[in-house]
Amino acid sequence: MNRNIVGMNLLLWGTEINETLFPVLEEIRSIGFEGVEIPIFRTDPSYWRPWRKKLEELGLRPVAVTLNGPEFNQISSDAGLRAKTLERNKMAIDCAAVLGSKLLTGPFHSALGVFTGKPAREEELGWAADNLRELAEYAQNQGIVLGLEYLNRFESYLVTCSEELIALIKRVDHPACKVMFDTFHANIEEKSLTEAIHHLAPWLVHVQLSENDRSTLGQGHINFREILSTLHQINYEGMLSIEAFSPKLSAANIWRKMFVSESDLMRDSFKHLQSLL
Repeated sequence: MNRNIVGMNLLLWGTEINETLFPVLEEIRSIGFEGVEIPIFRTDPSYWRPWRKKLEELGLRPVAVTLNGPEFNQISSDAGLRAKTLERNKMAIDCAAVLGSKLLTGPFHSALGVFTGKPAREEELGWAADNLRELAEYAQNQGIVLGLEYLNRFESYLVTCSEELIALIKRVDHPACKVMFDTFHANIEEKSLTEAIHHLAPWLVHVQLSENDRSTLGQGHINFREILSTLHQINYEGMLSIEAFSPKLSAANIWRKMFVSESDLMRDSFKHLQSLL
């Protein structure tokens, strides 16, 4: 198996993803990270050109990530909103291409925090699959692969575990529509994280390593040694991205400080991961 590069997710610093974070990129690289996850909230491709230049200067490999809120929902009963969401997500792909990312990852199959109070309907799954199939075709034409993420039951309802996500991927049935794996959501929803990885293996293109409380790796109860061993068994060759949140990300509903500083969290998490690798 090739050596996995380790990345850092910028959502640790909140949702204002702008050039004030360039010193953070420099720090990320100085710690030893070789990759970075960049959230795409602004869908103007020209906005990301300075980022491409900075990433190339530092030698950081980007992975683009995006999500949809209530204003963009691929499973809305409103056909106009579904069409609007598809076009928005195509623009996110354009931005990923400018960044130089080969992936667009995230839970953009539906809208974060939007619930009906019922399980996903067949009609909703059909809307998601139809839009994702067209989105995957658009992505493939730009050399980009989609990495869909399932979220836990408190954040989403369309797909909340590996079994449901695989069923959606099979329904989409497009070579550029794959999956990613986030240990935080899996820790809530799966009977076994390692079994989930084995089930996802044929489609797995990206992995986020996140502690059970979204804080510093190695200071919670997730067994990252076991997870890394399983990824080795399936010959996973993608990025291992550390995802941690703070009160700066209001959508994560974290209201207490769980680490001294972002720098400490990065260094301690990177050191812990390197000790396991």
